[in-house]
Order: sequence, then C-alpha cells, then structure tokens
Amino acid sequence: MSSDPLDEKARKSRNRQWLNQLATGEKKALNSARLFGGLLTLTIIGQMALIAWLVDQLVVAKQSLTTLSSGFIALLALMLLRALLQGLQEQAGNRAGNRLRLNVRRQLLAKTAELGPVHLSSDSPAALSSQWLEQVDSLQAYFARFVPQMTLSWLSPLLILVLVLYLDWLAAIFLLISAPLIPLFMALVGWGAERLNQQHFVLLKRLSGNFLDRIRGLSTLQLFGQTDNACNEVVSATEGYRRLNMKTLRVAFLSSAVLEFFASVAIAAVAIYIGFGLLGYIDWGPAEELTLFSGLLILLLAPEFFQPLRTLAQQYHDRAAALGAADSLVDLLQRQPPQTQAHPQQTQHQTAPESAAEASSEALIELHQVCLSYPGRGQVLGPVSLSLPASATPQAPGQALVITGRTGSGKSSLLHLLASFIQPTQGQICIRGAKPGTEPLIWMQQQAFIFQGSWAENLQLAAPDASREQMQQAIQQVGLATLLAQQPQGLDSPLLEGGKNLSGGQAQRLALARALLSPSRLLLLDEPSASLDQDATAELIALLHTLKQQGCSLIIASHDPAFLTLADQHLVLPDATVYSSDNPQGDCHAPA
Repeated sequence: MSSDPLDEKARKSRNRQWLNQLATGEKKALNSARLFGGLLTLTIIGQMALIAWLVDQLVVAKQSLTTLSSGFIALLALMLLRALLQGLQEQAGNRAGNRLRLNVRRQLLAKTAELGPVHLSSDSPAALSSQWLEQVDSLQAYFARFVPQMTLSWLSPLLILVLVLYLDWLAAIFLLISAPLIPLFMALVGWGAERLNQQHFVLLKRLSGNFLDRIRGLSTLQLFGQTDNACNEVVSATEGYRRLNMKTLRVAFLSSAVLEFFASVAIAAVAIYIGFGLLGYIDWGPAEELTLFSGLLILLLAPEFFQPLRTLAQQYHDRAAALGAADSLVDLLQRQPPQTQAHPQQTQHQTAPESAAEASSEALIELHQVCLSYPGRGQVLGPVSLSLPASATPQAPGQALVITGRTGSGKSSLLHLLASFIQPTQGQICIRGAKPGTEPLIWMQQQAFIFQGSWAENLQLAAPDASREQMQQAIQQVGLATLLAQQPQGLDSPLLEGGKNLSGGQAQRLALARALLSPSRLLLLDEPSASLDQDATAELIALLHTLKQQGCSLIIASHDPAFLTLADQHLVLPDATVYSSDNPQGDCHAPA
C-alpha cells in the first residue's frame, strides 16, 4: 500500500470500480436477490399486520379462537412464504457470488498465462495460492449478501416507514430521526475495517510465503542448525497475524454493539410513545387516534424497520474484506509483463523474417536474427538465426537441437522464447510456420514437475483423456513398468510433492512418460541432467533417443556434452554458431 493519500484514494476508487464491474456482469441474479428481498419485506409487513389484527380481535373484539382459525392459517402460510422467500433470496445471491468467483479465477488464470512463468518467478507460490483461494473466496459474501442488502437497506425501511406514517406520523418521525445514525456509525467503522482487512491480506500472503520458504529449505536449515531460529520466525509472523485478526474482530464486535445500542434506544422510544399513547398519558398529535391494532403494528414493525440496516452493518465487514482482497487482486490483474528494451535496428529487421518463414514453411523451427534485451542489462541473447527442419513424415525420426554455452549465455532465455514465455526484442520466431504459443509443446525443466497425487493423475496432466492402457504403455516405454508393478495400488498409488518418493532419474522418466501421452511432438528440455548422476544421465539420453526415433523433436539446453550424441544441430552460445550433424565440429566440439 502506498503512503501517498492521493494514491491511496485512487487505489480505493479503482478497487470499488472493479467490484462494480463484476457486479454488473451478474445483474440478473443480483436483481433476483433484491426482488425476493423486497417481496420478503411485504410478506413481513403482512405477517405483522395479521398478528396485530388477531391480537386486537382477541383482546378488544373478544372473538373466540375458533372464529379466528382462518386468520391463524393465513399466519402460518405467511410464515412459510417468508421462509421460502428468504431461501430464494439467499440462493440467488449465492448463485451470483459463485459465478463471480469463477469469473475472477478465470481472469487470474488468463493473466498468469499472459505473464508466464518467467515474469511470475519472483512471486511466492504461497502468496499466489492465497490470492486464488482466500482472497477470491472473500468476494463470495460481498456479492451474495452485501450487494443485494445495499438496496434492501433503504427499500425495506422505506416501505415500512410509509405504512407507519399512515398509521401515526409522530412514530414515523421517531424512526426517521434515528435511522441515519446506523449508516453514519457503519461508515465510520467501515473505514477502519477496510484498512485492517487490506493489512490482513498483505500479512497473510507474507505469512504463507514465509512458511513455505521454511518448509522448502528445511534440509538446509537442519544442516546449518537453524531450525530453531526458523521456527521462532514463523511463530513471530504468526503472532503478528493473530494480533491483526484480533484487532479486526475487536472493531467488528464493538461496532456491532454500538449499532445495536442505537437501534434498541430508537425502538424503546417508539415503545414508550405507543404505551403512553394507549394509556392516555399523551393527548396531543396523533396519539389520541392510536388503537391496539395500530399501536401494536407500529411496535412490531419498529424492529423490522431497523433490521435491514442492522443486517447491512453486520455484513459491512464483508465489504471491507472484499475491498481488501480487491486491492491485491487488481494489482495482479493490471500487472503488465516487463517490456524488453527496444533494439535500435528493430524496425528494419521486421520485414525480412516473414519472407524467410514463407521460404522455409516446412521448417519445424525458424529463427531469424532473434535478439533479447532487458532495460539496464542490455542485450542478453542474439542475434540468433537457425532453421531446424521438420520430419518428412509423422513416422520419421524427429530432429534434435542441442544448445550449449557458458552460464548466462542465454540458453534458458532461448527456450523461454520458443515456449512463448517471453517475446524477442528483435527478429522473428516461427514454429511450424506459426508464432510460438500457437501450438502446444512439452516443457521439462531441471526438476521434473511431480505434484502430490496418484501416478495416473500426474500422467493425465498433459493428456486428461488418456486411458489406463495408454498410461501403462507409456510407463513401459520409459522403463518404469517394474517400479509400477511394485506399487500396491498400481496407477492409483500416491506420489509425494516433487516426487520425493522417487529418485531423480525415476521422476524424469515419469515426466517423459507424460510427454509420450501428449499429442505434441516437440519437447523442450532445460538442463535435464542437472540433478542426475552419470548413470541416470545415460539412461535419460537413451530414452530421449527412443523418443526421437518415435518422431518426437527435441530442443535441449545443457552444459553436458553427452547430449551432443542426440544432436542433428548444435547451437553454441553466445557466438550463436550452428553446427549440423554433417559437420564434424558438431559432434566433437563441446561449448567453450
């Protein structure tokens, strides 16, 4: 949060505008909730009027219970109708809230896909998870309850006030004078609660990231004897989060007590007036016209007059929570990827790649004068030009490009460009004649991505419709059939987060099995042997050779010269020299 008051005001306006835009998208469901709420108010008025009439008939008119049986049946029907309308109002609001949460998560998914893993690498996964879960969920109550109640908080009291004004204008004045006190105190409390909720979500993100970082580095912490210090840091952060939560709750409880006090005082004033008027102690104004029916009806309606305002006050923390969540969510949704530094000769190089791509439309990958620069760092890659031909037929062996070079020469950056995680500063990249990101591809990083779940769930990540027979065949192809046979539940056997119950080589094999199930035949590998020993690396190279023979094309960035045995082309960075498999240098020269 910025300390600049103007910036703070602009952020609040931005957050409210975003929430209003979301509400506009579910106007039909929210209007249904408002309609049911209005009908509920009319039903309550009818119920209270019927109760007052029945009491008047029993006490004043001395009617028997038998003669009033139809009135009691009507009262029961109104009670059932009231419960039905209340349920329909909640259902309509929850339906709108659920759809809006889904819409926000879709926006977050689209934004994270736009930013890509490179630009999100500095964000804590725990903080992002907190945004996807807790912060988006906090919008539910705001849209389901608070937004419809905003309308009902003036509509319902207005309907009741009109009836009370018809019965006794002095009682209506009592209600009208006391009513504004509740919104006034609600607004005063809401300003503080909004700031606390913003701090709440910021602290929750930090706490989530702090805890996850300690868990991930537990082995290192134990190695250096720092586990106690790490525990103390987590305890301290948690204590700060607890204090902020208690402060938020204290504001909520105190505000509720103040609002209840003013509502009770107003109702008591109306009750005193009605009582004295019926007893004859007040002989001026409309008091002389009070009857048991009108007085009792006003007294019964007085709590219902304040109830929508009290409900809005109770739900005001939902608004504060939604605004606090929106502050963080809108920051992410409005984030733009860092712009790469423009190359001074970028314009004159933009026309050449199109003709080059058309001239070699059968190429699997086409790079023409590709450069990548960052502000403050200058050019980190390029210019790079190469053409990797596609296989003649789907059954023909695939092509392999091995990228080598010193650390920091741009190997991973080039893979990020091919995967469309980032965009080049200059030049053009074509994959099968289209821009990167148009067609799916397979990405394998240094550590194989294995999430906590079953073998089948991990394999179906890239192929959700893969059958168990297809999964068994892929496992057989990568040489994990024996290991799978040892699992008590077969494909349903659990895997730990990060493949902790597998060796590094087994995790890479499982990732390759997942690649076999994918319809894509282009595989990008970034330092695939970084966590493997020599034997596991040799097994991985053999598997990659098998994949290549089956028509899968490989692009491998690695320091390990052993992968050159797979290469049809060898790109050495930073001098961007390309050696083909027909050139002896491509087979015998490791990167400088």
